[in-house]
Amino acid sequence: MEINGKRVVLTGAAGGMGSILAEQLVAAGARLAMVDANADALHQLAGKLGTVYPVAGDLASAEGCRVAADECMQLLGGIDLLINLAGINSFAAYEDEDPRKIELMMHVNLLAPMWLARAFLPSMQKQNSGRIVNVGSIFGSIGFAYFSVYSATKFGLRGFSEALRRELADTHIKVTYIAPRAVKTPMNSDAVMQMGEATGMNMDAPEEVVQKIIAAINNDRKDIYFGFPEALFVRVNVLFPRLVDKALAAQNRIARTFARKQ
Repeated sequence: MEINGKRVVLTGAAGGMGSILAEQLVAAGARLAMVDANADALHQLAGKLGTVYPVAGDLASAEGCRVAADECMQLLGGIDLLINLAGINSFAAYEDEDPRKIELMMHVNLLAPMWLARAFLPSMQKQNSGRIVNVGSIFGSIGFAYFSVYSATKFGLRGFSEALRRELADTHIKVTYIAPRAVKTPMNSDAVMQMGEATGMNMDAPEEVVQKIIAAINNDRKDIYFGFPEALFVRVNVLFPRLVDKALAAQNRIARTFARKQ
């Protein structure tokens, strides 16, 4: 898809990676509506970027998503590209997870992309064109210990993307699923960073990931997984999951000491 001149909605726009992606979309000529729950950060970013539309919205509920989608449609006059980037992470032993945090993550990471796709899809169907980009994770193909809830939400997002793509196969509406490995953003707590250093976990700079997201959109990719050897392990995990169990066992023991410290 050629981004120049397209009407684009980006969620999570004020975050560490979202703000970089927003800047690159504007540079590529997009007409951009930026959605984020952090109104102050969102308006600061809008002041920096200029001709964009900041939409402060709570994506943790169906009603909040509907209100944000309606505002985006009014501001842009339609939509060509939806990028579901907003997300929440949690690094903890599952027995320590707050049930309210579990529910919030399910809503923001999985249900919000589904609610927003549902809100924008009729407009895309009417014009018989558009693209929905769901930014998932390698954690959506390999279930990582102490990221159980996050992994579950991304597994769900990957499945939703695949099913919706097949449902829309006879239209000109496309669905892209993008799965980065760990990214160096403020979403990761100090405990995650310490665990990553102790286990040798690979992490990419957000600028690198943003460039790959832009390239995936430009090249009309259906699925793309970032990072080696993680992208290879995705395939291995499908065929030989018990091998991956063994490969991750030592890392998981180290990770537990950091997960329980939080």
